[in-house]
Amino acid sequence: MSARIAAVLVVLLLALGGGALLLQQQGQLQRPAGAAALGHPLLKNFRAADIAAISIREPGSAITLERKADEWTIAERAGLPAELDKVRDLVLKAHELKVGQSETIGEKDRARLKLDDSGTQLEFRDADGKPLARLIVGAKFFKREPENPARATGDGRFVMLPEDATMVFVVADPLTLASAKSADWISRSGFAAEKGNAREVALEGGERWKIERPGDNAKWKLSPMHGAEKLDVMRANSASYSLNNVELADVAAPGAKPADTGLDKPVAIVASTFDGLTYTVKLGKLAGDNYYATVAISGEPKASGADAAERGKKLAERLPRERALAGHTLLIAKSKFEDVLRKRSELLEQKQAGRK
Repeated sequence: MSARIAAVLVVLLLALGGGALLLQQQGQLQRPAGAAALGHPLLKNFRAADIAAISIREPGSAITLERKADEWTIAERAGLPAELDKVRDLVLKAHELKVGQSETIGEKDRARLKLDDSGTQLEFRDADGKPLARLIVGAKFFKREPENPARATGDGRFVMLPEDATMVFVVADPLTLASAKSADWISRSGFAAEKGNAREVALEGGERWKIERPGDNAKWKLSPMHGAEKLDVMRANSASYSLNNVELADVAAPGAKPADTGLDKPVAIVASTFDGLTYTVKLGKLAGDNYYATVAISGEPKASGADAAERGKKLAERLPRERALAGHTLLIAKSKFEDVLRKRSELLEQKQAGRK
């Protein structure tokens, strides 16, 4: 980039109301070559209501968000739901993008600002697959150089319209949602094995244990008990409650091999509930801080008690989404299973566990 363009893009500030960026250098406002576009919409004739799909491509990865009836799904994850609020946020931000500054740019500077194939390609399409708007999202823009640019959010972004590869724009939004990582888009809602009446765990090495209770407010009992053994009630409760609300960290791409994920020799957790459902969770290897996992749900809901009608409605709304997770390889935080993956001896009160 020339010295002139570098100077032009040194410091950009938000203007009142319009979200435009005004150039300020040495206390004097300058009027650069692209000043006529300051504050104007970047994506012209962009109608959010017409969007039926969003394609996001980065080097080595791609993701397609598709609108299906009243929800958005991820094509590369076999139609699993995307986080609706995030999709709406991306569309809204794209619609509201204003030109903060613009300058002509050459091929070398496009590469330096990641406005070539190394950048993020963002495309909005209509129901017929026709492109409505396209944008290349490049490097972060900083008013002041941070200590760690890779982790800093940025004060804006360098962007380019593919139809004009000679012009670079700066926008005030850092566009953090311009990501092709599935973990940034999947709905975190996983499954909830609530109102448990039994938890059975088969650990690595063949060790197994099971806890049961006869009623929703009854105490857990270890089955079977030996001699003077006494269950640590707090640890039993923690083992049960850990499956009451399990969120997803990510979903692996289709085709993941069991031998690679460790799901060929899994740890198994079977959680039965008073609602008549059984959740079978299998855990494989760790991928960073997450387990590879699968979940299968059997049985039909039979809510009972004073709140049976309300409970039945809640289960009817939730179960289709939970059952849809079957057949997918999930990624779930390791911390979620710390209490339920204890050894049998660790579920006993300390004296019976041989501890002082």
